[in-house]
Amino acid sequence: MHVPDGFIDAPVSLAAGVAAAGAVAVSLRGARRELDERTAPLAGLVAAFIFAVQMLNFPVAAGTSGHLLGGALAAILVGPWTGVLCVSVVLLMQSVLFADGGLTALGVNTVNMAVVTVVVAYAVFRGLARSLPRTRRSVTVAAFAGALVSVPASAAAFTLMYAVGGTTDVPIGKVLTAMLGVHVLIGIGEGAITAATVGAVLAVRPDLVHGARGLTAPLKLRVGGELVDAPAAAPAVPAVPAPAAARSTKKVWGAGLATALVLAGIVSFYASASPDGLEKVAADQGIDQNVRDHAAAGSPLADYGVKDVENARLSGGLAGVIGVGATVAVGTGVFWAVRRRRAAAPAQTAATGASAG
Repeated sequence: MHVPDGFIDAPVSLAAGVAAAGAVAVSLRGARRELDERTAPLAGLVAAFIFAVQMLNFPVAAGTSGHLLGGALAAILVGPWTGVLCVSVVLLMQSVLFADGGLTALGVNTVNMAVVTVVVAYAVFRGLARSLPRTRRSVTVAAFAGALVSVPASAAAFTLMYAVGGTTDVPIGKVLTAMLGVHVLIGIGEGAITAATVGAVLAVRPDLVHGARGLTAPLKLRVGGELVDAPAAAPAVPAVPAPAAARSTKKVWGAGLATALVLAGIVSFYASASPDGLEKVAADQGIDQNVRDHAAAGSPLADYGVKDVENARLSGGLAGVIGVGATVAVGTGVFWAVRRRRAAAPAQTAATGASAG
């Protein structure tokens, strides 16, 4: 759903850019509360994984494909504030390096694909997670539902922007119907990918899933044919911190990065070549009449291929690997910087208090 330059006029694009900048600024502050020494590098990995999976367009209808937006996945794994930043990093890398999503439309894409998807998905996820039984299965069900709803919500947000600042004269009702119709189908794929990924992480390291914190089911006992909560037992020995190896995220990080590299470097070659939902609707409804060439169209990585590499499989694979590497490097750098500011704040406060004393 990457909006190119020329779909939305300059005033609305500028307003969306201001809104996106504000959302990113607020998210930077909020992410300080979510990130710690374990989750900071994982957030960079989540951004890289989303980049990789977005290269895997899957068919959803005749002549149409879809791909992961990633807002729901990021919010559930690393938190909503950090989730906005994860998807924003992905969009920035895609636009600047790969000419995917217009530069003047970066604010539009950030609002639609980072902010709207995260807010809607996490609201649905939390609502369901609190009302369903507190089990891992409930977390994956809630993840599926949140991800599914987030995609048509993003499509509706684009349609609203188009209604205010569209550069072509197309009946808004036709645009809304077409956008929602195809993106509900894409949402099913989004939900399946999100639920599968969240479920996989839950199976090996549930402590690393932000959305699963506090959702562990209490121990149950069957009394008189009914299940009741077991009384809390006092520990026989003082609690001992888990060994460093148990708290380490190196294995998860390594496995995740390897998976992202395989998806982007190898599996992406087999992705659907059909236009995605927005591209298909734009072509069918005439929204793309005023589309402009991307400012980075001359990039050596434009269109997810390496310039002057003739073999299509090798060119696309190298571009994918470079994209994953660049995204994980930039994302991890951003999140470590946010984490360091969080760590520095208490020390600064303590130093100020000591001076005052």
